[in-house]
Amino acid sequence: MVTTSSTVREAREALVRAHFESEAAQEFDVTMTTMGHPRYELIPTGEVFDGEEQVLGYYHRSRAAFPDQRHDNVRLHHSDTAVIAEFDLLGTHLGELYGAPPTGRSFRCPMVAFFFFDGSEDDKIICERIYFDTATITGQLGITPNVAG
Repeated sequence: MVTTSSTVREAREALVRAHFESEAAQEFDVTMTTMGHPRYELIPTGEVFDGEEQVLGYYHRSRAAFPDQRHDNVRLHHSDTAVIAEFDLLGTHLGELYGAPPTGRSFRCPMVAFFFFDGSEDDKIICERIYFDTATITGQLGITPNVAG
């Protein structure tokens, strides 16, 4: 059984906190420095953004829809290969979101994100995998989901 040292855990936690803070401040150049290989996986939507160009595109698209997007109640947990973050994501819908016009309404949605690390000497984030309930967000925004079937 491998056990991650407290020094590694502290460094990873500091990196995840810097990642969160720079995202909220929209300092995406700083956010990129927290990642050895930028990759986002949004599990509820099935979207994957792989590489710096795609991740930056995701940041810009999501902040166009929610310019005040931020995190609240961040709680971090550790495993040997990841930091798991529980948090509330908040934002105000002021731009188009998947074709839906802005409603001006705000949302608060509980989320879980797994930050996976490469384990190298530099030990940067190599993937952020995010789980959330899209109905929580669309319901608070007053958007009717486009459900096929």
